[in-house]
Amino acid sequence: MTQSLHSIRWLVLAVALVCGALAVGVYAQLEGNDRGVAPIDSASNFEVTGISVDVAARTADMARMRGWREAQRLGWKKLWEQTHGTAAPGLTDAELDSMVSGIVVEDEQIGPNRYIARLGILFDRVRTGSVLGVAGQGQRSAPLLVIPVQYSGGAAQSFETRTDWQKAWARYRTADSVIDYVRPTGNGADPLLLTAAQTTRPGRRWWRMLLDQYGAADVVVPQVRLQRVYPGGPVIGHFSAFFGPDKRPLGHVTLRVSSAAALPKLLDEGVKRLDAIYAAALARGVLRPDTSLVIEQPVENEALEDGVTAEDAAIASDGMVAEAGGAPAVQSRSFLIQFDSPDVASVPATETAVRGIAGVRAASTTSLALGGVSVMRVTFDGDAETLRAGLAGRGYRVSLSGDTLRIRR
Repeated sequence: MTQSLHSIRWLVLAVALVCGALAVGVYAQLEGNDRGVAPIDSASNFEVTGISVDVAARTADMARMRGWREAQRLGWKKLWEQTHGTAAPGLTDAELDSMVSGIVVEDEQIGPNRYIARLGILFDRVRTGSVLGVAGQGQRSAPLLVIPVQYSGGAAQSFETRTDWQKAWARYRTADSVIDYVRPTGNGADPLLLTAAQTTRPGRRWWRMLLDQYGAADVVVPQVRLQRVYPGGPVIGHFSAFFGPDKRPLGHVTLRVSSAAALPKLLDEGVKRLDAIYAAALARGVLRPDTSLVIEQPVENEALEDGVTAEDAAIASDGMVAEAGGAPAVQSRSFLIQFDSPDVASVPATETAVRGIAGVRAASTTSLALGGVSVMRVTFDGDAETLRAGLAGRGYRVSLSGDTLRIRR
């Protein structure tokens, strides 16, 4: 009897140790300061990069200010030429100051009387668009969840830890891209849900849950495989663009830098190349969301128990129910609406605008991302096309994918 009790105690202790180890493992995967990179919100800017300046002045501060002024002039000329292909009209420094929203320092050298730098210029989209005569983009993809996967030293990592590849996608400015990227921050449950192993699972049920949670219609998996020649030496990046739960390959490119210090530059260029591959796939009609990822609404069992036939249930599943008089009535459905939320005031303003559409029963924000893209759940009496028309009537540009709508002013 004593030996049996002793065995039971050891068994209980072993179970407790196993449970403790599992808890520590989950905690270690969720907690820590080595993950999570908030993506840059670039929806309100035009960006011009790679502006080189070399100016001199009496003091270092005067040289730097003169260099920034010169960069604004050169950036405006480059932006106009990219948009129209002709010489840019002349603007005063005061006019350029009102249009420029920020200056990105890519590289700079400051001397006592000289300033040498490579800069990027951010032009406010609203104020600059009226001068450029650009209203906005026409074609744009459905919302696509981004899971960047990095292979380094033989190990695959996504959001499990903070990687250089994740940082590159977070700082990429997507304002001028035709792809609507949904970029997770890597915080919260992201390290558990958006792993490198998840990108190799073809099962649709788990993918449906993930895409619904992040407000996306499909997934893209940009992948890089880093090859280091020797420590601190040249780095070769093999970049591949994959699409969908089945990881359909769309293209690949290989880039190289001379030293490990230039790795961020290598990855930034890789992001641009893969974005071009995704844009070309969209133009070819390849980047269409997978219909198997649409969450189907099951027919309620109570309807069948009350004597409704299978044919009536099929009609109800298509959004119509039979009334006693024989006339069809529209059934309420739930939709997700993604909208830009640059500040706190924009959230209730968008909710009020959506609630004002005929047929909307309820509209509430379920995922708030100030400075980014928030998600609103809407209950609507009608189908997606009717809701799309109502949003367009409110002045929004709408892109539709299944039961998810992306709206922009």
